[in-house]
Amino acid sequence: MMEFLYFPEDKTEYIPGVISLIIFMIGAAVTMYIFIKKSKKEAQLVEKQYNLNASKNSDSDKETL
Repeated sequence: MMEFLYFPEDKTEYIPGVISLIIFMIGAAVTMYIFIKKSKKEAQLVEKQYNLNASKNSDSDKETL
């Protein structure tokens, strides 16, 4: 019966797997960095827009009083 896990005697067979793991880990880290950077920019834009709308609303409230 064939064993479920295969551990090669020649450890050089691990090299392609390690290389692809490193490539995908770097890709995941770069993607996460881009998402974080983009979300911070969007948060600043929303905050800026919200503050502008809030100040307009407070000005109009003062005028009606």
